[in-house]
Amino acid sequence: MKEEFVSLQEDVSASPLYSEDLAPTPAEKRTWNTWHLAFVWVGMAVCIPTYMLASFMIKMGMSWYAALIVIGLANLVITIPMVLNGHAGVKYGIPFPVLGRAAFGIHGIHFPAILRAIVACGWFGIQTWVGGLACYAIWNAATGSADPDPNSLNLGEFAGFTVFWVINMFFVWKGTESIKWLEEYSAPILIVMGIALIVWGTTTAGGFGIVLDQSKQLERPAVAFVEGNTLLINPIKDVAGLNKANTYQVKFSDGGELSGMIAPDEATLRLNDPILNERAANPNGKATITLMQFGAEGNPTTSSPITVALHAVPATTGNMLWVYILAFTGMVGFWATMSLSIADITRYTKTQKAQIRGQFIGLPGTMMLYSFVGIFVTCAAVVNFKDVLVADDAPWDPVSLLSRFENPIVVIIAQIMMLIATLSTNIAANVIAPANAFSNLSPKRISFKTGGTITGIVGILICPWWLMDAIAPALVFVSGLLGPVLGIMIADYFVVRKKNLQLAELFKLRGAYTYTGGFNLVALLAMTLGVLVALIGYFVPALDFLYKLSWFSGFGVAFVVYIAGMRKHRR
Repeated sequence: MKEEFVSLQEDVSASPLYSEDLAPTPAEKRTWNTWHLAFVWVGMAVCIPTYMLASFMIKMGMSWYAALIVIGLANLVITIPMVLNGHAGVKYGIPFPVLGRAAFGIHGIHFPAILRAIVACGWFGIQTWVGGLACYAIWNAATGSADPDPNSLNLGEFAGFTVFWVINMFFVWKGTESIKWLEEYSAPILIVMGIALIVWGTTTAGGFGIVLDQSKQLERPAVAFVEGNTLLINPIKDVAGLNKANTYQVKFSDGGELSGMIAPDEATLRLNDPILNERAANPNGKATITLMQFGAEGNPTTSSPITVALHAVPATTGNMLWVYILAFTGMVGFWATMSLSIADITRYTKTQKAQIRGQFIGLPGTMMLYSFVGIFVTCAAVVNFKDVLVADDAPWDPVSLLSRFENPIVVIIAQIMMLIATLSTNIAANVIAPANAFSNLSPKRISFKTGGTITGIVGILICPWWLMDAIAPALVFVSGLLGPVLGIMIADYFVVRKKNLQLAELFKLRGAYTYTGGFNLVALLAMTLGVLVALIGYFVPALDFLYKLSWFSGFGVAFVVYIAGMRKHRR
């Protein structure tokens, strides 16, 4: 069979830009087929953020099936540039930092590559901390111990973090074949886990359709203050349509209180008391609402408190299309970083057909499946757990869900599944790319294993146990600005070079990709303009759509500017 890849014909091993880890993958090491690549995507896509994706859309007012359609379409769309950018990985066997030398220059590639690496290091630290908490939960369940203070850190959590960090580093030190093994064997387990969760929800809540009907309760805001100085409260109802909560309490920011009973069959509680009319005149007035269920034993089950501003927000109509567009953009940006560095993985694939099939089989389907699992299991929890009294109490986070189970065997098995899911995501999505990026800084001194170790150390230095809530939004922000890099790479490979690279030149200090001192100024300009277009929308309210659509706006601007700037090269 004819080879679908180009081999290195010139000896460039003496070049400081060359190393065995960054060199084109030889035929004997191209051991990944369609299903290996599909399993990689199963391993990466099954993670806590995927599980929670639909929750954000449902809270924006979407139905569960509309959220799934958006997730499916967005992931079909992002798979297209994923496959396009993966083409060079298969054809030339080179990772993202080496491929990027063609567009950005042998030194210019460090800017986008290290930016991509920093994002991955941040997520590595966060995911490792989450995995460490799962290790700690397994220890507590196995020994019958309890967390002494859930609101503060303890040595047990750090011990779990250390154990999980070492497990991650084991696969880094063992190399890419061990990563292939991890993804190959974890994928079936993760698929079975998703199916098992759906079975649990169906059997415990009384039926498949009954569970999904509960999603309507999650679409409505738990509390809202509307025109007419009316406070609307939407209690969660059981499968019989009766309110779980039977009492409400309202505490005002100035010290006043309201309380009363909730009828079992009351659809929406509408409070329009004179005391509300008085406080609605204060633009800074707020109220905190708590619902309670008093059982026969007298001990109340209490909802989480919800604070709402006491001024009416005018009802808006006709803006759901914009909501869908924003959600679609967010879903496309979910894998923005992987779309850049996918060549790090496809370089081990045998054929183009294998990488195309593997990615289309593994990515969109898994994202839809596990988003649906998140929807279904959360809806089942609305029915099954008596402490879910308002929509804000619904356990969208699987860690919160697992904490509600009392059987230690169930907890241990579930947390082991969480460990497998977190590990498979962390290694494939957050280790391979930064390891190659760090190795590219000094190929002769930094190997893949050393680069992976640097990733692990940075993951510790960011202190995810303290900064997780602050880091995550920043990582999402940066990921949304990486669209220009992908636009430049696709424009360079497909439009400017017509898929033809001079493989040996990618490893030469003075060669076809040296440009100006190692920097392609056209690429750097295109990347800068793409990022600036998105940031203008962040600082100028009238242009905020550019920021909200940052992946698309940045990609488009950089794509066009790069092609225009390289027109002389094309001729």
